[in-house]
Amino acid sequence: MTSPQSGSRALLASGIAAGALLEVILWADGATRTGYSLWHHGASQLGTGDHAWLQTANFVLGGLLLAAFALGLRRTLKSGPGATWGPLMLAAAAAGLVLAGLVPTDPALGYPPGQQATGVTAGGAVHQVAGLALFAGLSAAAFILARRLGQTSRNWAIYSRLSGALVIIFAFAAGIAYRLDTMDIWRPAPAGLLEHLSLLAGFSWTIVVAVHLLRTPTADRGAIPRADAGHQ
Repeated sequence: MTSPQSGSRALLASGIAAGALLEVILWADGATRTGYSLWHHGASQLGTGDHAWLQTANFVLGGLLLAAFALGLRRTLKSGPGATWGPLMLAAAAAGLVLAGLVPTDPALGYPPGQQATGVTAGGAVHQVAGLALFAGLSAAAFILARRLGQTSRNWAIYSRLSGALVIIFAFAAGIAYRLDTMDIWRPAPAGLLEHLSLLAGFSWTIVVAVHLLRTPTADRGAIPRADAGHQ
């Protein structure tokens, strides 16, 4: 068994750093930010109001780290199932995260305090597209790589597909909760919590996959199962 090159290891480790950094700062900032509710407000709203710079930096740095992980994943898998489209979907998610940091969302649901919602601005529309790229990219990558990860164990395929499904389910539910809240049907609806759970599912997956690949011998990482493997 050969040892992984240090460059590839550093890129793969970026997947761990991206997931841990983003989630820890999001939850810590959300729990301590005046006027912000983890239950009620979306993660993107931490990029507005007081200390908005913290989440701007968090999103941009997290996106760059995720892009590095996508590159490391491409170098590691080389060819075979998921080798191209898996990293591409992660790169799309990384681009969305960076863009979401650079272009803040509009005020909504009473946050930032003292600012009224004025509808969707051009910047808000760009931010929504960035968010779609982030959630769709994370979910798609998990589904695409399920087959490849499942080469070592069926449980990996199940976990990867479950993670991809949870990202989309929680994100979709967050959108519904947000609409119900703005329509005064359910207030305060758990739109924020659901969105945070979507991000948690996606970035927990990147951490687990990165750890798995770092612990897997280089010779086995890009292995493609033989066509008759299921009959042995």
